[in-house]
Amino acid sequence: MVTLVMYSDQIIPENEKVDARLRDLMAGRGRRIGYVPSGPEPDRRFYLGRQAYYAKLNLELPVFFDTTAPFDAARLTALFECDAIHLAGGDTLKFLQLLKFNGLLSLLAEWVRKDGLLIGTSAGAILMTPTIALDAIFRGDDPFGAQNSKALNFVPFEFFPHLNKSSDYLPQLLDYSSRTLSSIAACKDGDGIVVNDGNIESIGAIVWIKNGVIVDPLMAVR
Repeated sequence: MVTLVMYSDQIIPENEKVDARLRDLMAGRGRRIGYVPSGPEPDRRFYLGRQAYYAKLNLELPVFFDTTAPFDAARLTALFECDAIHLAGGDTLKFLQLLKFNGLLSLLAEWVRKDGLLIGTSAGAILMTPTIALDAIFRGDDPFGAQNSKALNFVPFEFFPHLNKSSDYLPQLLDYSSRTLSSIAACKDGDGIVVNDGNIESIGAIVWIKNGVIVDPLMAVR
């Protein structure tokens, strides 16, 4: 069993329903969340933004784990002592490469499977799935050729955020799905998915896709 909160973004007010579920899950754990950036963040601008965001939810973001810094055992311990960990948005491919390079990908997988709560926005949420193939769409590439970009594999579907940003995205997702066995959860900003106790909860109008067509959520995750 794993516990995950998958956001398309954490910017617009419509995220309040996902936020409420996050608060529910944190209630029995604590308030401290560790932050893992997707790349260099020398000015910590995005980190400070997330601190302010979580403060409004009465949660704390005290730990910044620099994925580009030399290994530091104390920083690593502090990260995994948090009550939850936040994987930031950004360049999904570079984020995955960084996590593999510094060994954090396997450590995160072990921590989550031992009842850690993992939060992801955009790229961070994509990393929770079997592959980051769908990220290729944002780069104008065919995701079919990127299926070997293996990620954390916590859920039996691929995740696509920011569905509302372009009318081209849905046709591309349907085409990719028609050529693979993958199920897809396509999520517009303001919506999200919560995974807890073996249940997959759609928050908002998640578009579930399988075999090249839009399907009922139960059909998508069989």
